[in-house]
This record gives sequence, structure tokens and C-alpha cells, in this order.
Amino acid sequence: MAEESDDRKPLLSKKIDKFFTGLADAWNFVRRFWKEVFLPPYEFKEVVHQCYRIGVESLPLISLTGFIVGIVFTNQSRPSLSEFGATSWLPSLISIAVVRAMGPLVTALIAAGKVGSSIGAEIGSMKVTEQIDAMEVSATNPFKFLVVTRVIATTFMIPILVLYTDFVALMGSFLNVNSNELVSLSTFFFQVFESISFLDIWSSVLKSLLFGFTIGIVGCYKGYHSSKGTEGVGRAANSAVVISMFLIFIEELLVLQVVNAIRIL
Repeated sequence: MAEESDDRKPLLSKKIDKFFTGLADAWNFVRRFWKEVFLPPYEFKEVVHQCYRIGVESLPLISLTGFIVGIVFTNQSRPSLSEFGATSWLPSLISIAVVRAMGPLVTALIAAGKVGSSIGAEIGSMKVTEQIDAMEVSATNPFKFLVVTRVIATTFMIPILVLYTDFVALMGSFLNVNSNELVSLSTFFFQVFESISFLDIWSSVLKSLLFGFTIGIVGCYKGYHSSKGTEGVGRAANSAVVISMFLIFIEELLVLQVVNAIRIL
């Protein structure tokens, strides 16, 4: 038994060393981003291109998901409210749920799966095929061109997608409410905007900025540090999605605590 414990100690210490080394590498990666983002040259064309890929190409999936979320959440909320004769509160309930939590969270999770994996796989394949090394040899800054542009694009496009998701989800909810309670469009959206405050909107936007930065920086980091071979590319894409989703939930919890504290004040 003593020999087995002695054999496990080096393995445990290696895992601990690898964990903290990874944290140090990630911290240096983020520091390098904030250093490079303010230094010329500025790759505006690549930023616009990445914004198109992240935003426009995600619209079909975001639209379908947001519309379904609005309808499903309305159907699930109606029986509970009808027990108290409060189905007229449906627009208010849906607006609060969508704007405060569901819109940003659903959009960020979809983007983490679609955009985060795409960024991790793309940069990982470039790392494996030594295209990044070739860019360095040709006097091009690959970090600026590949990482900074993608992180900026995700940071600014995710909030736009969140606002779009909120609108689509509310439209899906309106169609459901209109077909069951015969509520007009003007009445529905009057109750929607009456129930939400500027704090709800601004907290949703700021939270979305944080989600977008997390998705971009994690995807770029995992791709930039992927191991050799096709297996390393797949592992980079998979870990980019998993870590992004994990961090999104943690950030959601932290931001919720801060917003609730502000709301109490």
C-alpha cells in the first residue's frame, strides 16, 4: 500500500503542476490580448469578416431557438398562472424571464457550441498545419490577425444576437398568447415594456459582452495551444465548448448577485 501511494504522489503533483501552469498560460494569453488590441496595425477588414461569420451566419439557428424558447416557456407558464387566475400576467412574466436570463443565457450557450467550436477547430488546424508559424516567418503577427479580431467580433456580436433573440422569443410568446388569450400586439408589448427596467436591459447587454469575450478568448486559447495531429484539433474544439459553457454559468451567477445587490439599493 505504501508503494502505491508513493507512485500516485508524482502523478498527482504532475496534474497539479499542469493545472496551475495552464492557468498561468491562460492569464498570459489574456494579458497579451489586452496589450495587442490597442497596438497597430488594426485589422478592421478581418474584424468585419468575423462579425459577419459570427452574427449573420448564426441568425437561422438563433432565430429558430429563440422562437421555440418563447413558445415553450409560455406554454409551461400558463398552467401555473391559470391556477390563480393570473394568465393576464403572462406577458410580464415572459418579458422578465427572457430579458433578464433566458435570452442572454440561451444565446451564449448556442454561440459557445457553434462559434466557440468553430474558432477552436479553425485556429487549431492552422496550428497543426504550421500556418501560424508561416505567418510569423512572413512578418505577420498571427496573434493580432487570428486572436484579437475574433475576440473583438464575439464580444460585440453576442450582445446584438442577444437583443435579437429577446425580440424573437417575445414574438413567439405573443403568437402563443394571442392564439389562447386573444391579446393584441400593442397590449402585449405594453405589458412587456412596463415590466422591465433599464437596469434589466443594461445588465443583459453587459452580461452579453462578458459572455462574448469569454467565448472568443477561450476558443482562441484552446486553438492556439492545441496539440499536434487531428486528435488535438478535435480536443481543442471540444474543450473550447465545454470550458466556455462552464464559465458562462459561473459568470451568470456572479453577475446575477451583483445586479440583485444593485436592485436592492
